[in-house]
Amino acid sequence: QVQLVESGGGLVQAGGSLRLSCAASGRTFSTYTVGWFRQAPGKGREFVAAIRWSGGSTYYTDSVKGRFTISRDNAENTVYLQMSSLKLEDTAVYYCAAGLRGYYSDNYYYGMDYWGKGTLVTVSS
Repeated sequence: QVQLVESGGGLVQAGGSLRLSCAASGRTFSTYTVGWFRQAPGKGREFVAAIRWSGGSTYYTDSVKGRFTISRDNAENTVYLQMSSLKLEDTAVYYCAAGLRGYYSDNYYYGMDYWGKGTLVTVSS
């Protein structure tokens, strides 16, 4: 079992930066791929970024490439999402997810087994 708790959301002006954290419990967390997803009001869930257990492979949706960076600290059981140059359209609830046997295809990361409750990011003009 893995439990995930997101933090770091809040209100930020367009062009600003924010760092989200995903703290995990579970001794085998370091073996999981961890991803960030988001859901804007009235829209479906969207993949944002993911990182393999080793940290050697990362994946991003096209709209955040060059602006967001995902990283992990397995010793601290934490995954981060550094968000820069934020845009109004980045406003959403951001969820952390973890999975053992997921895969990336068609701009989405499938196979996540555990999900956090989310943290709200609001970008204002």
